[in-house]
Amino acid sequence: MNPPIPVLAPPRRQLPKAITLAHGGGGSAMRDLIDEVFIDTFKGTKGAPEDQARFDLAALMAQGDRLAFTTDGFVVDPLFFPGGDIGKLAVCGTINDLAVGGARPVALSCAVIIEEGLALDTLRAVARSMAETAGAAGVPIVTGDTKVVARGACDKLFITTTGIGVVRTGVEVGISRARPGDVVLVNGQLGDHGAAILNARGDLALETDIASDCAALHELIDRLIDAAPGVRMMRDATRGGVAAVLNELAAASGVGVRLRERDTPIRADVQGFCEILGLDPLYLANEGKIVAVVPPEQAEAALQALRAHPLGSGAVAIGRITDTRPGRVVMETRFGGERIVDMLVGDQLPRIC
Repeated sequence: MNPPIPVLAPPRRQLPKAITLAHGGGGSAMRDLIDEVFIDTFKGTKGAPEDQARFDLAALMAQGDRLAFTTDGFVVDPLFFPGGDIGKLAVCGTINDLAVGGARPVALSCAVIIEEGLALDTLRAVARSMAETAGAAGVPIVTGDTKVVARGACDKLFITTTGIGVVRTGVEVGISRARPGDVVLVNGQLGDHGAAILNARGDLALETDIASDCAALHELIDRLIDAAPGVRMMRDATRGGVAAVLNELAAASGVGVRLRERDTPIRADVQGFCEILGLDPLYLANEGKIVAVVPPEQAEAALQALRAHPLGSGAVAIGRITDTRPGRVVMETRFGGERIVDMLVGDQLPRIC
C-alpha cells in the first residue's frame, strides 16, 4: 500500500506594511491576514479557523446552573495609552462584564473592523496584546471575524468582543437588589482610566504619569463572592464612572445612596488633573474598578477579601444605601455639607471610548 500523500497548505504571501481593501475581500489576501495576524497569534488561547466555537454542555453545567452572555464594542483614541491599549481594553472589558454578573468567564470572540491604511505592525501589536491578556486571564479567544473598510469609514480600528460565562449556583446579583443599610464598596482609586486617555491624546499639554487601571477582575470577584455570598450588586464603573453606576442603582432599587467624600479614593494627580480641567472624578471612566453593594454584616469580610488581592489592595467602603431620598445619590462633602451626584445627560468631555 502506498503511503498517503500529505496535503500541503498553500504558501503565504508576505503581507504589506499597511492594510488594503483586498484584506477584506474574502480572497487569499484576507486569509493570509487572518492566519498570520489572528490565528497564529491567538493559537495560544485556542484560536481556530472556524466560523463558530463549540462547547461541551456537560462541562459548562458542572461549573454552574446558568449561562451569562455579553457583548461590547470598543473604540478608543489613541489606540495605545499608558497602562493599556484597545486590545487589552476589549478583553478585560468583556471579562469584567461577565464577572460582575456573578459569572466565571469561559471564552471570548473577537470581531475587528479595520480602516484601510492601518499599519500592519499596529494591528499585530493589538492582536498580541489581546492574546497575552486573554492568556493571563485564562479566558481563550475562540472565534472571530475580520472586516476592512475604506479610509475614513472608521477611526483606525474598532473591536467587538463577546463573551460567555457560567454563573455559579446560588449567586444572585442585580442592579435592583440593593436594600437600606447595605454598604457600598470600591476596590481602589477611581478615575485613572478616564484621566489617562484624556491626557494621552496630547491635546491638553499636561505632564502627568497617570496610567489606565485596565485589568481583568474575575479572580478578584471570585474572592469577593466567596467572602460575601450575599453580595447584592456588582458593576464595573466604566463610562460615566461611579456616579453613573450609583444613579442606576438608586433608580432601579428605589433607594437612596449616601457617599462620603473623605472615604472616596482618588489619586492626588487625578484630583489635580480634574481640578485643572473642571472635571469631577466620580464621572471619569474606570477599567479596573468595581462598585459592589453588600449586606452590612458581610462588609468587613468583603473588604478583607478584596484587600488580599493585588487588584483590590486599596478597597474601601465609600457609603451606604438608605431609605431616604430614593433615586438620589448624595455626597457628604469634606466640609460637612452635601451635594447631589446626578446622572449626566452626556459626558464631561468628548467621549473617550
